[in-house]
Amino acid sequence: MVMRGLGGVGLASVLALTAACADQPRAPSRALAAEAAVDACVALRDFKGRGVSVTAATAVTPNPTWLAPAQSFYKGKASKPFCRVEGVIAGRVGFELWLPAPEAWNRRLLGAGVGGDAGIYNYADLGRGVDAGFAAVTTDSGHKATNAHWMLDRDAVDDYTHRAQHLTNQAARALIQAYYRRPPAYAYFLGCSGGGRQALKEVQDYPGDYDGVVAGAPGPNMPPLSARMMWQGLRAQRDPAGAMTDSDWSLVAKSAVQACDLDDGLADGLVSNPSTCRFDPASLLCRSGGAEACLTPAKLATVRATYAPLRDETGEAVDTGMFPGVRTRPGPPSPLLRAMFADGAHGDPNWNAETFTIAGDLALAKQRLGNLWTNKTDLSAFKAGGGKLLIYQGWLDPSVIAQQSLEYYASVEARMGGPARTRSFARLMMAPGVYHCQGGTGPDRFGGSASPEPIGDADHDVLGAMVAWVETGRAPERVIASQVEDGRVIRQRPLCVWPKQVIYQGGDPNNAGSFRCGPPTKPGNP
Repeated sequence: MVMRGLGGVGLASVLALTAACADQPRAPSRALAAEAAVDACVALRDFKGRGVSVTAATAVTPNPTWLAPAQSFYKGKASKPFCRVEGVIAGRVGFELWLPAPEAWNRRLLGAGVGGDAGIYNYADLGRGVDAGFAAVTTDSGHKATNAHWMLDRDAVDDYTHRAQHLTNQAARALIQAYYRRPPAYAYFLGCSGGGRQALKEVQDYPGDYDGVVAGAPGPNMPPLSARMMWQGLRAQRDPAGAMTDSDWSLVAKSAVQACDLDDGLADGLVSNPSTCRFDPASLLCRSGGAEACLTPAKLATVRATYAPLRDETGEAVDTGMFPGVRTRPGPPSPLLRAMFADGAHGDPNWNAETFTIAGDLALAKQRLGNLWTNKTDLSAFKAGGGKLLIYQGWLDPSVIAQQSLEYYASVEARMGGPARTRSFARLMMAPGVYHCQGGTGPDRFGGSASPEPIGDADHDVLGAMVAWVETGRAPERVIASQVEDGRVIRQRPLCVWPKQVIYQGGDPNNAGSFRCGPPTKPGNP
């Protein structure tokens, strides 16, 4: 039985016909089912609807592993057979949808967010998703990374800030219906950094797209955060004597941790709640005959200014500052930083950054790039539809400072009726020692976006915890995070639901069972 040119015939219909051939031996039946899956995948090339143009539909059979196209980040692979659908929505929004074999599909859709200035695909979470049985989809957000000045295009800006993820969700649902002849039973979204911002935008503006959303380091007020980074860079240029080196910031961060390490009852190089840390960087001031590792008066002034609330030219505070132990973002600035102010706000790729003003440029960004803010606190529609939201945030994140997630969540609590009512559908988990999305000095493996591990269980994986919350009502109280070195787990700690924090209660300090989640040991700022 050879089946070709299925056109609009769905895979489910073909499989039903195959199953009806009772006289076929078991092995040939599996072979026919696999062949039917290939045919149904190829048939998606003719899909019409939702403004979708399918540019390729390819049946992929890993042997034993299939590697996604190479790119700088979100490197992906898959070990289970799937249908790889490539396409464009509305002639500009690129997407990829990976569809597991019908017998492996778990009836779930996974949307995979993309960080930074996007322009690429999140192959990492597509691979993790399809191997776990999810139909997984990602988008380039409406532009390609090779287009350095995409923010000059109004459509590209609207797609990036809010529209592309919604269009991709709708396209994925339609293609899933065409392929499996039934819709997904549940839909989830996972993203960090820019992908976390996309996650919040889905919750706020398109509350019906996903049942469960996991948003890592989402940066609800991204333009003010970008203004802080721009100001820090200009300050270093204008005050060379106060410019901090990487080792200078490492010294500050290490000293702050040492000052507050015992706050949670254990000296382990991690501070469970940096908001309660009291550290004076003046202790690092160079003194005659003192230690070599120290700060000059000019550098100490830079540290104080960096940790303090950012204020505009009128003296108005733009943010609430940074917690002790956080260092500035290492490496080159994000490519999104200049693009946002030069191309997006000013519409001028030749804009002179020396003319930057906090008040003026933020006002211009608000006028022209307002959808970059994802700080809406009325999540009533999302809650009413049964949606669940889990935010995770590294305490020592130098790119999206922890205050943004803490303050946003507190504002949601105030708007949505208080802590108890908010926790019924939205929760926040803070990760001690963790930098931006992953990395740092603390356990950073807990199933976040682009995690190198497969999607795991509800006790060790934030997406697994979200699935359990949505489908069984098991709200996450904690998720075990692991710290891995050379492929070996060296310690584990629970991530607690805010405002609880990790408290040591005795035993092996590398065992998660030696800790409990409880109230902060000292009153904090948030």
